[in-house]
Amino acid sequence: MTADVILQISKLSKSFGPVKALKGVDFELRKGEIHAIAGENGAGKSTLMNIIDGILQPDSGEIRLDGKKVRIPSPAEAQKMGIGFVHQEIALCPDVSVAENIFMATTNASRSFLMDYKGIEAKARQVFAQLSNIDPAVLVRDLSISNQQLVEIAKALTLDCRVLILDEPTAALTEAEAQVLFGIMRQLADRGISIIYISHRMVEIFENCDRVSVFRDGRYVTTENVADITPGDVVNAMVGREIGDLYPEKQRPDERSDAEVLRVQNLTEPTRFRDVSFALKKGEILGFAGLIGAGRSEIAKGVCALEGDVSGDVWLNGTSLKLRDYQDSIEAGMVYLSEDRKGDGVFLDMSIASNVSALKVEQVASGLGLIQSRKEVDQADRLGRKLNLKCGGLNDPVSSLSGGNQQKVAIAKMLSVNPRLIFLDEPTRGVDVGAKVEIHRILRDLANEGVGIVVISSELPELIGVCDRVLVIHEGRISGEVTGDQMTEENIMHLASGTDVAPAAAE
Repeated sequence: MTADVILQISKLSKSFGPVKALKGVDFELRKGEIHAIAGENGAGKSTLMNIIDGILQPDSGEIRLDGKKVRIPSPAEAQKMGIGFVHQEIALCPDVSVAENIFMATTNASRSFLMDYKGIEAKARQVFAQLSNIDPAVLVRDLSISNQQLVEIAKALTLDCRVLILDEPTAALTEAEAQVLFGIMRQLADRGISIIYISHRMVEIFENCDRVSVFRDGRYVTTENVADITPGDVVNAMVGREIGDLYPEKQRPDERSDAEVLRVQNLTEPTRFRDVSFALKKGEILGFAGLIGAGRSEIAKGVCALEGDVSGDVWLNGTSLKLRDYQDSIEAGMVYLSEDRKGDGVFLDMSIASNVSALKVEQVASGLGLIQSRKEVDQADRLGRKLNLKCGGLNDPVSSLSGGNQQKVAIAKMLSVNPRLIFLDEPTRGVDVGAKVEIHRILRDLANEGVGIVVISSELPELIGVCDRVLVIHEGRISGEVTGDQMTEENIMHLASGTDVAPAAAE
């Protein structure tokens, strides 16, 4: 172990029953470096990080911190050793304030009988001075997903870390927020803090990290200096094979149809969006772009009568809809896949089969209203095969699946009601490159089958790669449309930021 190595993992193994999650893994982290970890879901990244943080215990192998062999029995002990972990899945207490969440560990350790609210709010403001203008007094439940992620990061920054683990920290952040985070990461590294950065986004790895280690199928594959390799090299090492086109072929000009799956006219919700009009043609994939808070998700939810006091007109396959609530939308054949997979997309503790049938359980029920397990499993099996779902068994809990396969279960739940149109909000957030390719293929196949597909995504390459047209939302209005050669990141960002607001070409 060289002098500049702060953390060294040697021959680490971990099994869960018959499943070997880690198989003799090696890894080392140098002082003051930003070290990326790359690998498909199921590669062993999360298991390794959970061991480093004391959440799990290894079956064999050793961990050395500053050259000394250590055992990390719990996250609390990991913090005492100087290890901080910002998890991909947000784990905050929604019913208390931002400040209380940030300083919860400190407050629990205090012997005072009274909470110094003003004191912790003042400290929280100091932390947020370098991150965001979030009010420390607000309840966490009232924050957007992106701001909740910033609170998680702020918690980690209050710890006296020597090793900081960031697991997909930008998944819910805007580009501006992500750039602030990258600046903070470099400042921390310059102070000698070592950062383990887990991400599926190659651009982030190659712009911000010093080295990258690749894992595949529970094994360590390689470690390289970022300056010495290409994103293609990393992807090929992750999947163990060449990945050609990341996106399926788009609709050809001769395949275009004038038939409308969806038409929306003058959709308005007074506080969130105004006078939104657009159409979705048969066979195409339509994208919604825009900055966080622009109203992308709110418009989709408004169309589906999920929330808000919405006015305007909606036609589905030429039929005018009068929706009272989301159940009416489901019955009409229009469904919405939430960006918050763990909160709204799937029920983690329920079986795969039960999740798939959850949107319309009467389809798998008897005449007496009792769920028939055989029907439920048959439905999940049919849709699971269609989506290439990888699982141990359909009665296993969804929590046992990788992120990509959890997302496929969420999509299967949408397909269980034979939808005519699906709004998919951040459909590949937090899933690996291999799963992304599969999900993009699924969306194109559905569009080719006549299902209307609308994709809402913060990843501009995804929108450009998978969509035939992209509508750009700015402050609750459609600021423009891009298609063909005009579908570039620069054009989308100009429209999204309001610096180049063009008339909507959605009609």
